[in-house]
Amino acid sequence: MNYNNLQDSGVKLLCTGFKDINCKLEILSLKNNCITEGGCHVLAAALNSNPSNLTELDLSENKLGNPGMKIILTLFENVQCRLEKLNLKNNCITEGGCHVLAAALKSNTSNLTELDLSENKQGDSGVTEISSLLRNSQILQILRLSDCSISEEGYKALSSALRSNPSHLIELDLTGNDPGESGVKQLSDLLQDPNYQLKTLRFLGPAADEGCQYVTGIVGKNPLLLRELNLRGHKLGDTGVWLLIQMQ
Repeated sequence: MNYNNLQDSGVKLLCTGFKDINCKLEILSLKNNCITEGGCHVLAAALNSNPSNLTELDLSENKLGNPGMKIILTLFENVQCRLEKLNLKNNCITEGGCHVLAAALKSNTSNLTELDLSENKQGDSGVTEISSLLRNSQILQILRLSDCSISEEGYKALSSALRSNPSHLIELDLTGNDPGESGVKQLSDLLQDPNYQLKTLRFLGPAADEGCQYVTGIVGKNPLLLRELNLRGHKLGDTGVWLLIQMQ
């Protein structure tokens, strides 16, 4: 039901079907439907009345804010909740919302394996809250935090949490943030840990990542860790120059 402008009133109508005992809905996607806190009340009540089949919920690009997210998180208080994937991308969630989220997911036997909080403005403080969740989670495998105003302090908190509990997270997306030199080094050191199981780490855009790999192949070092880069004597060609531009 993505991109349908349902708004809270439309969600209320839709939810009448979710309460039916015969409803076997497993995946619900309501991306970009102008849903607010009011719609969350109705949706959470409906899903809590019949929670055992839903495994994936996408509420990205709505207007939940911290209050709306808090209501949705009541789903995890239900022992019958089987939710494995939750997408809250671009929902005006801030540091306070991250505190509630971390507390909700740590205080129960959550089945959540995939969480997307991209394009929210939780900043370093919010990411520190999420890091506390990573220290204890035995389930979460995929975490997306792209464009979340995270700087070196947030990267340090994430790296510390992942180093203390390295065996579960397999994908981490941090594109669109500003790690700084120390943040890049934190992640680089983390990847050298033989106990770490991370298979996919994104902290640059696709074009910049390709450029970084290109330069690393030439000089043998990650250019993001260098203060000075000298490529004199190398035949870069137009393609090589273009890749360098993408790293800016």
